Amino acid sequence: MAESFVRSYVYDALILDRLLPDGDALVLLRRWRGEGLGAPALFLTACDQVDDRIEGLASGADDYLIKPFSMDELMARIAAIARRGGSIRPTRLRVGDLEIDLGRREVHRRGVLLPLRPKEFAVLQRLAERAGRVVSRSELIAGCWGEDREPASNAEEAVMAALRRKLGDPSPLRMVRGAGYALEDGPLEGGDGPQAP
Repeated sequence: MAESFVRSYVYDALILDRLLPDGDALVLLRRWRGEGLGAPALFLTACDQVDDRIEGLASGADDYLIKPFSMDELMARIAAIARRGGSIRPTRLRVGDLEIDLGRREVHRRGVLLPLRPKEFAVLQRLAERAGRVVSRSELIAGCWGEDREPASNAEEAVMAALRRKLGDPSPLRMVRGAGYALEDGPLEGGDGPQAP
């Protein structure tokens, strides 16, 4: 669930516990940092040993608060890390002639607003954040449908077909057989196989 939300929305700050339904948030935060997610993060957890705190900060967290806690202190710490969050993700993404406004959840191509459904927007955002690179089907499903659920039969294909249609010609969206999908912004990385239009 955390994985799906983080990949679908822009946050001013993240509050994470060590034990989430998705797994240990340390592992998730390391992965998100490796993928370029810069939103400030605070661990709010009962794991109170010095080694726990060191590991949390080393994983990419900006702060670490132990339970039980004061709500006033939590709010002050959130405000502090949000102020220094200079590497928060941009609120707009540009890929070629596409402009994706993450705050308004709008997509324009050549100045024309595209009427995307929420799932179509989530998929396009995911691909735009990795423009020019191939995103595997499993990564796309985990990020847009959630790791614990497989989309209904043909749902993924229906979303991709709708996106291609709405993006118009020439379509920047490509399927790389045996590898995944990509939003083109120049030559593709990791997509040596044949491509389908």
